[in-house]
Amino acid sequence: MRVKAPLIFTTRMLTTWLCTALLALPAAAQSPTSDDDLPVADVQTFAEVFERIKRTYVDEVDDSTLLHNAMRGMLSELDPHSTYLDPQEFQSLKESTEGEFGGIGIEVGMRDGQLMVIAPIDDTPAARAGLQSQDAILRIDDTATDGLSLQEAVELMRGEPGSEIRITILRQDENMPRELTLERQVIRTESVKHEFLAPGYGYLRISQFQSSTGEQVNEALDDMQQEGDLNGLVLDLRNNPGGVLQAAVDVVDAFVSEGLIVYTEGRLADSQMSFSANEETAAPDVPMVVLINGGSASASEIVAGALQDQRRAVIMGTESFGKGSVQQIMPLGNDDGLKLTTALYFTPNGRSIQAQGIAPDVEVVRGRLEVADSSARRLREADLSGHLQGSGAGGASADTSQKVRDDYQLGEALNLLKALKVLGPQAGHRAESN
Repeated sequence: MRVKAPLIFTTRMLTTWLCTALLALPAAAQSPTSDDDLPVADVQTFAEVFERIKRTYVDEVDDSTLLHNAMRGMLSELDPHSTYLDPQEFQSLKESTEGEFGGIGIEVGMRDGQLMVIAPIDDTPAARAGLQSQDAILRIDDTATDGLSLQEAVELMRGEPGSEIRITILRQDENMPRELTLERQVIRTESVKHEFLAPGYGYLRISQFQSSTGEQVNEALDDMQQEGDLNGLVLDLRNNPGGVLQAAVDVVDAFVSEGLIVYTEGRLADSQMSFSANEETAAPDVPMVVLINGGSASASEIVAGALQDQRRAVIMGTESFGKGSVQQIMPLGNDDGLKLTTALYFTPNGRSIQAQGIAPDVEVVRGRLEVADSSARRLREADLSGHLQGSGAGGASADTSQKVRDDYQLGEALNLLKALKVLGPQAGHRAESN
């Protein structure tokens, strides 16, 4: 094969090997949409660039580094979630999916080349430091994040439990960066928590979707139902970065007894998947409000979208993140791996989540409720001397948790559930007939 510049021996071998390997591919694999010849000229150009870097770059670069960088570049231009993983990165990814690793407890992503916080994980250094969805991470210790790959940034943030890390962030609507110092810890994520917000009104928090999340949700629902009638439930998916697809399906299945939950579409046959609900359901009739925000991504958007399309719950909060793509982790030789986007998620009604997100039925922004001093105590009939005594039951209990008083969105969700209880089950039938 002739080239424009003399190549050293290793580059000539590389060119010959690439061309031979590509030409040996079946026609369907070479070009799924065209019968045109493979771009051998481009392969030749690649080999020439490879040789020129080795021969003239200011520092010596070994062949392995160049080839690995080429693979990273090939994947980084596809989408923010596809990447090549060297052996160390591949091992770190496996550790994180097993639910325990040393770090600060944060899910990150790339947006327009900028490292962004998707969501902090509950009860981790990141959450306690007040990191929020959409915070831009400018520096990790003394390393600027500009130009770093997503995986390189993740590697910098991980480390030995007990070690400190400094991160510089820029929050939306702020002009000055903030520098935060956090102490790494072993991140053991518990995905499901539950409690009562008020008598008869439950709260179910899912921080991320792990393989056992569906089972934990069913156990939590059983615990709450054993304490008495469950008049309403708030499912909190705020700042939930996602996780295991099957776990999201299992969670929806706990609340619906029939119908489509989610489906995926991709180029390959094994990327075409569809998931439907089973008849056996833990809480098919409990009124629900689902809380989402900009940190709700991936599997949490699948849950919110399915419950919204099935008219099973009221979705409240702010628009979700919009990650609707499916990644497969593929082991390669030499203990390295490939994370590749292979499909897109769709809600039961055919809505794509990717770059769209889930819009809430009722928008409630993050805020703080302040009670005016003048409303704390006013003169009432019961305060007058000689007032007549009433008969029957007393007023409604004000027994609500501190969590509700501190969380405006959660308080609004509880108020909506109480309104639905007042109107009764016939309210839903009236709404559907209008």
